[in-house]
Amino acid sequence: MGLIRATGTIGALTLVSRVLGMVRDILVARFLGAGLASDAFLIAWRLPNLFRALFAEGAFSAVFVPMFNRTMAQADKENPGSGQSAATVFAGQVLSVLFPFLVLFTIAMMLLAAPVVWAMTGGFPDGGPEKFALAVDLTRITFPYLALISLVSLLGGILNSLDRFWVNAAAPVLLNICMIVAILFFRGDTPLETSYTQAIAVTVSGVLQLLWLMWSCARAGVVLRLGLPRLSPRVKQMLILILPAAVGQGAIQFNLLISTSLAARFLPQGAVSYLYYADRLNQLPLGLIGIGVGTAILPALSRQIGSGNESAAKDTQNRAIELALFLGLPAAVALCIASTPLIRGLLQHGEFTATDTVGAASALAVFALGVPAYVLIKVLTPGFYARQDTKTPVRVALFSMLFNLVGNLILIWPLGHVGVAAATAIAAWVNVIILYWLLHRDNHLKADPRLRSRGARIIAASAVMGAALWFIAPLADAHMAGGVWNRAIALSLLCGGGALVYAGAIFGTGAYRLSELRALITRRPASKAS
Repeated sequence: MGLIRATGTIGALTLVSRVLGMVRDILVARFLGAGLASDAFLIAWRLPNLFRALFAEGAFSAVFVPMFNRTMAQADKENPGSGQSAATVFAGQVLSVLFPFLVLFTIAMMLLAAPVVWAMTGGFPDGGPEKFALAVDLTRITFPYLALISLVSLLGGILNSLDRFWVNAAAPVLLNICMIVAILFFRGDTPLETSYTQAIAVTVSGVLQLLWLMWSCARAGVVLRLGLPRLSPRVKQMLILILPAAVGQGAIQFNLLISTSLAARFLPQGAVSYLYYADRLNQLPLGLIGIGVGTAILPALSRQIGSGNESAAKDTQNRAIELALFLGLPAAVALCIASTPLIRGLLQHGEFTATDTVGAASALAVFALGVPAYVLIKVLTPGFYARQDTKTPVRVALFSMLFNLVGNLILIWPLGHVGVAAATAIAAWVNVIILYWLLHRDNHLKADPRLRSRGARIIAASAVMGAALWFIAPLADAHMAGGVWNRAIALSLLCGGGALVYAGAIFGTGAYRLSELRALITRRPASKAS
């Protein structure tokens, strides 16, 4: 499967998930608002989200997928046709170690929910004991999701290695369906009661995702055997690599966790919710583009580097950066300029007020400045992981997190929750700059003439689209306070108008020709043959 096709497959299913996620957030905003129940639930939800990003979309795949691929390739080389069975044995060894650890870890974290929530929030100084107690209860309900999603990531990594990207990409759809069903049919009479149904839905979705992946693996001929835990040499190597990979891949999520914790401690009630809703829209390009491209290129890079084809690996990463810029830059410009009509049109009804719109939109506009960086981090880190270098990204991530913490402490007092968003965006750009410089220094990556030329033209096209949105956004915002159909039409014209202007600017600047885009979609990479 080619890079564009694999990215498109992952991106299309991620789009379905993100659209359903937006429906979920609209409903949560309507029935929970941006107050006590919402802040408490979002704190409880932040930890499962963190682990999902670290494992399902991050560290586990970054370490496990290259090792699984190498095991297959080595076994096939020694005994043709034995690769998948040998790799499945390795995956079974990983499961036998991972499963008991996850059970014990989950039990411990549920018992320690109160100190964990206090460490994150300082006890919610602005919300009082009731808010803290609610957050602890909800955290205990959602914690089992951590273990379930970690097992999902193991099975998803196997299927990604077998080029069945769509199965793993479809799993998060179940999360959003569960939460939507819970809030539509099982919500309580108050926001507090509704927050409990949402927490229960999170864990139920983890069970459904695990069953879906188990069934899909069985259909692919992969059945893992759970045996006694045994630290084989390969499992030891994976465990050594996975912790730094988790920190490296999770830099963005760790930064958001730091930001959320500071907002809960030092900012007025509602700030946690403003940051959450802004981040949800801000994360849309990351899910559709960054995770899709990063997931698609990792197996190809592993094969190319493993076979000594460095030139092909450099070309793969250049094209991935090109694709990330082509899709990520206009998304950043659109979210920044049209933040207010987007938030108002999607979220402002029920418990979510006009004041909440202003708070969330201001955070989104600043968060959006870091969108290209969030995407590029996912594209650059596979260049290290494919070479089994997990230490370098973790050093960069730790520096980025320290930079983010300092930035938060400097900016949170004068700018409030907007300063939190600014520090997160700046830290992401620091992360990207250092990652690229290190790859370039070691001669693993150099921007080729095609990337430099197209990058400049993509920037120009994005600027043209931004100028158009500057005039379109206020007109659209004037119709966002009406009924559902008024909002839908205004949002469609806003998004569609921006997309049409960008498409025209892309072809007008010569960044791409239609024939080139068509060729990219149908192109087969050389990695399979290399």
